[in-house]
Amino acid sequence: MEKKLAFYACTGCGLGEALNIEQLSSVAAKEGKIPLCRSHSAFCSKEGVAIIKEDIEKEGVNSILIGACSPRVMYDRFNFDGCIVERINLREQVAWTQPPGEEDTQMMAEDYIRMTVAKVNKMELPEPYKPEDEYSKDILVVGGGVAGMTAALEVANAGSSAVLVEKAAALGGFQKSVKKNALFPYTDIKANDIDALIKAVSSNDRIKVYTGAKVEKIAGGPGIFKVDIRQGDSAIEHKIGAVVMAAGWQPYDPEKLDASLGYGASPNVITNVKFEEIAASGKITRPSDGGAAKKVAFILCAGQRDPKHLAYCSSICCVTSLKQACEVKAQDPNADVFVVYKEMRTPGQAEDFYRKAQKDGIIFVRSQDAEVHAGGMSLSVEATDDLLGEKVLLDGLDMVVLATGMVPMTAFGDDVKAKEVKEGEEKKDEPPTPADAILKSDILNLEYRQGPELPGLKYGFPDSHFICFPYETRRTGIYAAGCVRRTMGVDQAKEDATGAALKAIQCVELTMHGAAVHPRSGDLSYPEFFMQRCTQCKRCTEECPFGAINEDEKGNPLPQPTRCRRCGTCMGACPERIISFKNYSVGMIGDMIKAVEVPEEYDEKPRILVLTCENDAYPAVDMMGLRRMKYNAWVRFAPLRCLGSLNLVWIADALSKGIDGIILLGCQHGDNYQCHFMKGSELANIRLSKVKETLDRLALESDRVKFETISITDYDKLPALLDGFAERLAEIGPNPYKGY
Repeated sequence: MEKKLAFYACTGCGLGEALNIEQLSSVAAKEGKIPLCRSHSAFCSKEGVAIIKEDIEKEGVNSILIGACSPRVMYDRFNFDGCIVERINLREQVAWTQPPGEEDTQMMAEDYIRMTVAKVNKMELPEPYKPEDEYSKDILVVGGGVAGMTAALEVANAGSSAVLVEKAAALGGFQKSVKKNALFPYTDIKANDIDALIKAVSSNDRIKVYTGAKVEKIAGGPGIFKVDIRQGDSAIEHKIGAVVMAAGWQPYDPEKLDASLGYGASPNVITNVKFEEIAASGKITRPSDGGAAKKVAFILCAGQRDPKHLAYCSSICCVTSLKQACEVKAQDPNADVFVVYKEMRTPGQAEDFYRKAQKDGIIFVRSQDAEVHAGGMSLSVEATDDLLGEKVLLDGLDMVVLATGMVPMTAFGDDVKAKEVKEGEEKKDEPPTPADAILKSDILNLEYRQGPELPGLKYGFPDSHFICFPYETRRTGIYAAGCVRRTMGVDQAKEDATGAALKAIQCVELTMHGAAVHPRSGDLSYPEFFMQRCTQCKRCTEECPFGAINEDEKGNPLPQPTRCRRCGTCMGACPERIISFKNYSVGMIGDMIKAVEVPEEYDEKPRILVLTCENDAYPAVDMMGLRRMKYNAWVRFAPLRCLGSLNLVWIADALSKGIDGIILLGCQHGDNYQCHFMKGSELANIRLSKVKETLDRLALESDRVKFETISITDYDKLPALLDGFAERLAEIGPNPYKGY
């Protein structure tokens, strides 16, 4: 579109006192060649918004630059259809963090105007992506247990249609074999209502159920998934909008437990799962001969919280074992029942159930080293009581029940990505791309270049980035729910499934409007490829955190726009710079960097460029402003969608221009990553390993480029970080490329 720019400078919130607004308008008009510049005390007010709207109608303004507060606030006030709108953060990042009326403060504000003008000049108004195929609103639910059935019902209740696929011959999952449950409010044991849930699903006209079936293939992306289902000899195809994966769990293999726990040494040493089968039969008896269970010991954390077996807590075993112990007592009040535990984890109101078990006469032994001794019909447990500090022998036992843990169904299968890395030839001149653990678990069978299943986080659970986005996975439009996502009980699984179902519906609705899902929810842009210069290096396909790019038969990238989260990681990965967005590109950020006015060496005013992640780092910078925390006036922040979008040409451009130092300010990466785009910060750090070559080529010190991680809550550390970097640059001296 032919752009008509206008600049609107706000004088409220202290901006008019801290800055020369007339001079800012002059920079916008003369240097930025913006024909229309206005000022007002509050453009966020009704009167201020009316001024902008009038200019749109009467003056034909379609590209709006607003010098005021952070783009993270008042965003609803400055939403003008059909217009490019860019906010210049003069409040939080200038007026509230720098001394008012100072030359350096004014220079900082003027640079931000220059940078934004350069950005807008390169921008185009995004157009929503429209695929050739029609969008589908149907939701596929994989798994027919409590979570899967709940998700399907919630989809139906919301007015959408669900397709439920269960591999077993009947719905119900593990709960089908459970007779009673201990659930909120944890006052007593309740009869399991699983049959009512099955009936509700089976009778709902909006839910199509396939039992004894499996998903053979999922291709496409959100809104346009093509799903092949196999049920017996029948092959069925469905068009799907989004997927809820509720594949459930299976118990940890007791055969792998330490011999000291006695499994296999006696038929009367059983697991908590086996106990449920016995209880469901009507009477709790000794497995070996059907005799009365008058003396029973429950051993918690059997193989759990143990790096040799399950390194995590399954969260529900304590309550489950208490329930089972109470069932034994309910059957025979005179029975001797013991619970041997490491720590009792009954949070919230579940503590009431712990008290009920104590009142029922169940005896508790806290021990870290319980051992089971089995010989013939003799069965005993020996343990050191942590509270008494002495050995305890529980002998003459009829049964020992081991609380084995929950293993997600996604934890089974070969690691296909690790195999690829091992067998493939790595380029010696490129840093290796981190391999994601993707197990061929035969659940989703995705036709993705990056693997057939969901990437794992830890212990086989899918990487859901639960810190920021519960239910979310690294495959757009596919949501994990229930025990396949994390260990949880029945009530939690139902809540989890509800959330996942609503997220799936939200994804479909956004996709149908051509908009991105979280974290850049509503973004209408998507990556465009200039294929004429593509070298088939595969960097974009390998580094995309979300599997949004496949490959055609010739090895060319094959974008799948509805899978894209708009992070720009592919753009940063591409050595030929053939990938861009209408409102975000390598050239755009490059022009913003070049727009910074770099004083001459003798002015003794160095410049620091901070390439700032929009997700954690940029809000932290805003938090500094909100708290009026001061920092060095040499700093200029340039927001990036994600550090994963970092292209190394920006580093070279900045240094060549004479900028004295560069900080990459992003999210923590590694096992406990904070990155909203999962791999962005990590990939930026890897790419930065090649910057030393650039610095050596330019004969510059390596200290001029620094990588820092920060979370929103670490805003108080930022001033010292920025000031310390400025002090180091003062020691090194100015960039010798100033003036070139």
